[in-house]
Amino acid sequence: MTKPTLKIDVVSDIVCPWCYIGKRRLEKAIQQVSDQIDVTVEYHPFELNPDMPTEGRNQRDYLIKKFGSESKYEQITGHVTATAAQEGLAFDFAKQKVSPNTRQSHRLIYFAKQKGKQLEMKEALMKAYFTDGVDLTKTENLVNVATSVGLDATVVNTFLNSDEGLKEVVAEEKLNVLRGISGVPFFIINNQYGVSGAQPSDVFANAFLEISGVRVKQ
Repeated sequence: MTKPTLKIDVVSDIVCPWCYIGKRRLEKAIQQVSDQIDVTVEYHPFELNPDMPTEGRNQRDYLIKKFGSESKYEQITGHVTATAAQEGLAFDFAKQKVSPNTRQSHRLIYFAKQKGKQLEMKEALMKAYFTDGVDLTKTENLVNVATSVGLDATVVNTFLNSDEGLKEVVAEEKLNVLRGISGVPFFIINNQYGVSGAQPSDVFANAFLEISGVRVKQ
């Protein structure tokens, strides 16, 4: 018997901690239902701070200002780090020196999609930022991340120093705003159902089963 299929479009940003947590929870949910449903995932760009300068800002200073105080910064980053750890993710805010403008990263994900490497690139960029503290404002660092998923360094460098993919990324970002998406992560299932936030894996799994008709909602 053929398994039902689901398409999940994920709107998220590279520097959004809950997007990374949500990504891992989604992956666990997909694994839970893999014997009953075939699920495909595609990522779409969203910039939490599109006005961030291209050279970025000091991450700690930026977040302290955003959260309102140093104590609030410590509280929020501590909580999100602990939550990430429960999902097997190692966040290290002390290593994150630069809060980047993420448009180049989204362009790189666009490029990787053309090469069949979108999912790998998304994961690699988020790990580079949250775990390894890589400065994603630097082209050479983006190239290194791209080569880690098997892309050619010279080709990637040429791409990043061009405008290729820029209009496509901007158009997608505008489309997501028109859809009414103002916060991420946001998950669109089969172009019909929207799920906001990094929901627990069981919530995702149950939704997938109900939407696919595997489990009838009571």
